[in-house]
Amino acid sequence: MLKTQRRRLRLDSPGSRGINPEVITHHLNIDPRVRPVKQKKRHFGPEKDKIIQAEIDKLTTTGHVEEIQFPEWLSNVVLVPKPDEKWRMCIDFRDLNKACPKDTPYPE
Repeated sequence: MLKTQRRRLRLDSPGSRGINPEVITHHLNIDPRVRPVKQKKRHFGPEKDKIIQAEIDKLTTTGHVEEIQFPEWLSNVVLVPKPDEKWRMCIDFRDLNKACPKDTPYPE
């Protein structure tokens, strides 16, 4: 199914608005005893800030992310170099991952 629907899953496809919530919805099972963590903002410099903003604009335009006003959790962006000398934007979810119970063992 993923191969046949590949175009619908692309971030840059025209008119892409994400996956219909009727198909699948993700919910994080966060331990209610864990206090939310707001990471201090990392500073990257003007060149990398432009790269980050361009990626955020793309994700917002395609409907994959949306701005929220009062987040409980704040995770930093991390730029990782790609082999073609471009940058990949990732999110540092380590604090959030620690708050999620491990209900499925990782493969060894």
